[in-house]
Amino acid sequence: MNKIILGATIILGVGLSSCSTSRNSISNSEKGNKMEISNKEKVVSLLKSIETGAIEPVSYINPNKYIQHNLGVADGLAGFGALLQALPPNSAKVNTVRAFQDGDFVFTHTEYNFFGPKIGFDIFRFEDGKIVEHWDNLQETAKPNPSGHTMIDGTTELKDLNRTEANKNLVRAFVDDILVNGRMEKLAGYYDGDNYIQHNPMIPDKVSGLGAVLGELAKQGIFLKYDKIHRVLGQGNFVLVVSEGHFGKDHNAFYDLFRVENGKIAEHWDVIEKMTPKENWKNNNGKF
Repeated sequence: MNKIILGATIILGVGLSSCSTSRNSISNSEKGNKMEISNKEKVVSLLKSIETGAIEPVSYINPNKYIQHNLGVADGLAGFGALLQALPPNSAKVNTVRAFQDGDFVFTHTEYNFFGPKIGFDIFRFEDGKIVEHWDNLQETAKPNPSGHTMIDGTTELKDLNRTEANKNLVRAFVDDILVNGRMEKLAGYYDGDNYIQHNPMIPDKVSGLGAVLGELAKQGIFLKYDKIHRVLGQGNFVLVVSEGHFGKDHNAFYDLFRVENGKIAEHWDVIEKMTPKENWKNNNGKF
C-alpha cells in the first residue's frame, strides 16, 4: 500500500526533485501505449491497485484535475492518497466483475474489502485519456437473497452493442414510470412475463416477487420512492441508472444496474447508500 501512496505523491509532484522526470516518463509511456490501453482497462487497473499497491495505474488520474464525489473523501489526488493511507495494511481486496464504457464514462461493478466487505458501483469520467472525475455508491455486502443470488453474481456477457441507446431509453422510461412516478399499471410491459432475475438482497426472483415484497413493506408503512434520475449510462445490454430518493425515512442514493434482453428488463443489481449529512462532507462537489 505504501507503493501506491508513493505513486500518488510522485504524480502530485511533491517532494523529490526528480518528480518532473518521473511524470514525463509516465506521460511518454502512456502516449506510446495509448492505442493499446482502453479507458475501461485503465479503470480496472486503478481499482485493482488499491489491493496490490501498483504505482503505474495512479498515472491514469489527471494530477491537476480530479473531482471527487465520494463525500467521505477529500477532493483531488491528495484526497485519494489520504483515503488509501487510512486503510489497514494489506486489508484491501478488489474484484471488478463488470466494467462498461459509455463515451467518456467508464462504470464498474466491484466486490470490495474496503474498510469491510462491500459491493460498489464506480463511475469515472475521462478527458484526453486521463481520469478527471469520480462518483461511487457502496453498500455492505449482504447474504444471498431469497432466490440464492448475491449482489454481484449473475450474467456478465456484454452483447447487443447496437442496442445501447434503445436499451438506455427503455430503462430510463422504466425508472421514470415505475420508481419515480408510481405508474404501476405500466409495470408488466417492461418484463417478459414473470421472468426476472433479482440480485437485491431482500427481493426474490420474478416480477411477482418484487411486487410481493413492495406490497409487504407498504403494509408496514415503508415505501420506496425515487425522486430524481441523475444519470443513465449504458453499453450494449447493460444500463446503469443513478438516482436519489427515499426508502422509508432514509434519504438515499440509488445505483441500479439492469440487463436488457430482447427489449425487456431481464436482470437487476443495485447498491443503496444513505446520503451523508452535509456537515460531514469532505468535499463540496455533491454526491451526484
